[in-house]
Amino acid sequence: MVFKRRDNRPLWKIVLHALWPRGGWVRAAQYVKHRLRRLPDPPEKIARGIFAGVFTTFTPFYGLHFIVAGLLAWIMRGNILASLLATFFGNPLTYVPIGVISMKTGYWLLGLEHPHGVHDSIGRKFFEAGRDLSDNFWALFTGSPVDWRDLTRFYDEVFWPYLVGGIIPGIVAALICYYLSVPLIRVYQNRRKGMIKDKLAALKKKKKQADGGAASD
Repeated sequence: MVFKRRDNRPLWKIVLHALWPRGGWVRAAQYVKHRLRRLPDPPEKIARGIFAGVFTTFTPFYGLHFIVAGLLAWIMRGNILASLLATFFGNPLTYVPIGVISMKTGYWLLGLEHPHGVHDSIGRKFFEAGRDLSDNFWALFTGSPVDWRDLTRFYDEVFWPYLVGGIIPGIVAALICYYLSVPLIRVYQNRRKGMIKDKLAALKKKKKQADGGAASD
């Protein structure tokens, strides 16, 4: 195949690059910033896409963030590509604080007693819910008893508090990114238009001089 990788990376290297890309997350963030600046839409539309992407990282829909961000950007009439790029606001360096803030806010808003050791609690309940799904799927073929207790506990103690609690910090973070990005994108676009205009003027001047020289000959 034309686009097949020449080097077959082992599984551990794929996981490592997912957690820490080549060049580090700073370089990855610079790449995202560069791509966002070069989008052709007006700054406000791009910023609405950024809002959608950043807000989505505060939701518990892991694995579906691209879909949720794109749908939200479409509803807001924002730039969909900007929303997808902005989901990189959530990464292995930020997901832990995002999860903790969302969970604590959710438990506070819902008036629930917050469990001790929230980091271990979230990870353990994710694992137990996944095990429930797997066991109950195979139960369809083996006739084993079906048990949804861990998945129900996950919904009540993790998913629902996370979903409710992520709304406020998600909106705050998304608004900050929105209002910061609009003037930055506008300045970059204006400067880029000026550079293109100067290049075109220089080319026209060079062409005019070349035509004048040919006429004199």
